[in-house]
Amino acid sequence: MRLQDCHNVDDFRKLAKKKLPAPIFHYIDGGADDESTLKRNTDSFNKCDLVPSVLTDVSNVDTSTTVLGQKIDFPLFLSPTAMHQMYHHEGEQATARAAEKFGTFFSLSTMGTKSIEEVSNISSGPKMFQLYIHKDQGLTDNLIERCQRSGFKAMCLTVDTIVAGNRERDHRTGFTTPPKLTLESLFSFAIHPEWSLRYLMGPKFKLANISHLTKKGSSIEISIMDYINSQFDTTMNWKHAEYAAKKWNGPFALKGVMSVEDAKRAIDIGASAIMISNHGGRQLDGSRAPFDQLETLVDAVGDKIEIILDGGIRRGTHVLKALALGAKACSMGKAYLYALGAGGQPGVERVLQKMKDEITRGMTLMGTRNVNELTKDKIAYR
Repeated sequence: MRLQDCHNVDDFRKLAKKKLPAPIFHYIDGGADDESTLKRNTDSFNKCDLVPSVLTDVSNVDTSTTVLGQKIDFPLFLSPTAMHQMYHHEGEQATARAAEKFGTFFSLSTMGTKSIEEVSNISSGPKMFQLYIHKDQGLTDNLIERCQRSGFKAMCLTVDTIVAGNRERDHRTGFTTPPKLTLESLFSFAIHPEWSLRYLMGPKFKLANISHLTKKGSSIEISIMDYINSQFDTTMNWKHAEYAAKKWNGPFALKGVMSVEDAKRAIDIGASAIMISNHGGRQLDGSRAPFDQLETLVDAVGDKIEIILDGGIRRGTHVLKALALGAKACSMGKAYLYALGAGGQPGVERVLQKMKDEITRGMTLMGTRNVNELTKDKIAYR
C-alpha cells in the first residue's frame, strides 16, 4: 500500500499501522479503558442525515469561515496533538507547513517536539498554542509569553487532562517517551527498520517547549502518563483558566468543555470559544461524544461564544453535520496523525486535500454556497 492509495482516513490509518512500530501506532490509535467513547466519537455522526436543497446555483462554493479571529480557507483545522517527531522524523515541521499550505490553523501542543519559536519560523500560517496548567506557575507564564512574542494567533487551554486516562494499549505495547526497546516492543521496532533508523539517526527526542525548564521534559525515559501525573496541576480551577485568558489577552478557547454549566462559565471568564472534546476518547471512557453534545451546547450558548467540535471527524460530511447544528468549525487529531505516520508532510497534505474536497463536494451536493447556509433545517434525525 502506498500513499497514493490512500483515499480516506481509514486508508491512512492502515498505511500508518504498516509503517509504524506497534507502540507508536497504538499511541495514536488507542483510547481509554474499553475504548467505548473512542468508538462513539465517530459513530455518533450516524444518528442523523443531511437534507440537501436542489436547483440552487452552486457554481461558486465558498468553504471559508472565521474562527478565533482568523479567516481560514475551510472549516477544519489541526487539533493540538503531542510529539509529532515520534510519528515522522520531520515532526511538527511537516504538520505546520501542511496546515499553512491549506490556509488553516496549526495547533502546537505544550508536549510538542518542536518549540514555539521553531514553529513560528517554520510557518507563517495561523497558529494556536495548546496550554496545560503546570504546578510551576512560572512555566505556564513562560509558555504564554513566548507565544505572544512568536506571533501565535490563538490559545487553547486543555481542561480535561488533570491526570492521564487509563490507556491500556500503551501498557501492553510498552510505550514510553522517548521510545525505547522493551521486551514488549523489541520485535516491532526490529521489523520497522526504516522508522527505527530515522529515529536513531535523527534529531534527539525532546519535549522542546519545556525541556530547558524541567528535567521531566528532557530526553530521560518517562512515559507521557507519568509526565502528566507528576507535572500537571490537579488544583486547576476556574481562577487558573481566567488568569490564563487574561494573561494571553487574545482569542482564547477552553478545550474539553462538555457541560452547559461549564460552557456558561467559559463565557464568564472571557473565553472566545469552547472546544467540545473528550480528548479523543483517551481520558474518561464512557463520557459523552462531542457530536452527541453539540446541539445541547449550541442551544444554550451558541449565540454568545464560538463552538468548535473536536473529536471523531473522519469525513467531510461529519464537518457539514457539525456546522449545520451550529459549530463554527471542527478540528481533527487522529486523522492527520495517521497521515503523518503514513507519509510525512505529503501525507498530511493529502488528507487535508481529501477532507477539503469532501467538504466542497458535500456543500455542492447540499445546495449550499457558503458555510452560513448550513443550518439546522439541513439535518434530520433517524
